[in-house]
Amino acid sequence: MYVLGLQGSPRKKGNTIDLLSVFLDECEKLGARTQTLDVPRMKIIPCQECGTCEKEGRCPINDDMQHVYHLLRQADLIVVATPVFFYGATAQLKALIDRAQCLWSRRYVFQLKDPGQDSRIGFSLAVGATKGKDLFDGIDLTFKYFFDAAGTKFKGSLNYRQIEVPGDIRKHPTALEDVRRQASVLIKPYLNRQRILFMCTENACRSQMASAFARLYAGVQLDVGSAGSAPAEVINPVMEEAMLEKGIDMAYRKPKSLEEVAGYGEPSMIVTMGCGDVCPMFPGVETMAWDLPDPAGEPIDFMRRVRDDIDRKVKELISRFD
Repeated sequence: MYVLGLQGSPRKKGNTIDLLSVFLDECEKLGARTQTLDVPRMKIIPCQECGTCEKEGRCPINDDMQHVYHLLRQADLIVVATPVFFYGATAQLKALIDRAQCLWSRRYVFQLKDPGQDSRIGFSLAVGATKGKDLFDGIDLTFKYFFDAAGTKFKGSLNYRQIEVPGDIRKHPTALEDVRRQASVLIKPYLNRQRILFMCTENACRSQMASAFARLYAGVQLDVGSAGSAPAEVINPVMEEAMLEKGIDMAYRKPKSLEEVAGYGEPSMIVTMGCGDVCPMFPGVETMAWDLPDPAGEPIDFMRRVRDDIDRKVKELISRFD
């Protein structure tokens, strides 16, 4: 399981960071893989309202947000943390949220389905200096629509009033225990999933399609990954086009090496795809070999046949775990 934290406070040692750290520490303690993005120290240019995302389904601004899109799509749980600035999130975090318009466009304008959207969940943490009744209304609404754009089910929030001076959150009578308990509740259903690793040579076509189908059909039951023994620089554009014909959005995917995914934990099963002895194995892990031709460099008709064969094989594989 992969948990992504978005830290929105400009303070380097503030209450927001403390709160998020406790949440993620609990996730790691229970067995999840976590990552924190320190948003105020990233290069994320505010949305320019150029309209490219609604016309072409992409954001033309080449900055750190391009990597953020990739991580948002990979995550099983996204947790966002911010202090209240004038009844809203910080400007730095709001810039990231506004740039999620690109994901909104792919989902609602182009009617594409992110394979992880039915199993990905989101949660928010916020602190505010005052005790106003409506202090968190704006933030909760903003996060609700951000998570929707990112294909994420919003599971709620923990918000704390009268937290201002660094260290205040650690003096709160229940906050840290609240956060630990909520982290546990959110991730425990995901920790018992069977982990399947799909492998091919470049991780640019076959294993990417297989992992997408498996996550789309059974992301709640299966922890799905993919890798290549000799990963390419980018995914195959013909494969991406073939999947778009099925309404499946493969944007922001990147090929991964076996060494990279090995750090995510040992899989329950490995499925190889016509790459023979090129794909190394985890000792003792059940391995299944699918005899699939390599569609790299082939026309789209060839890619469609491989896609449909993988789709069928994934459905048969999932039935083993019902």
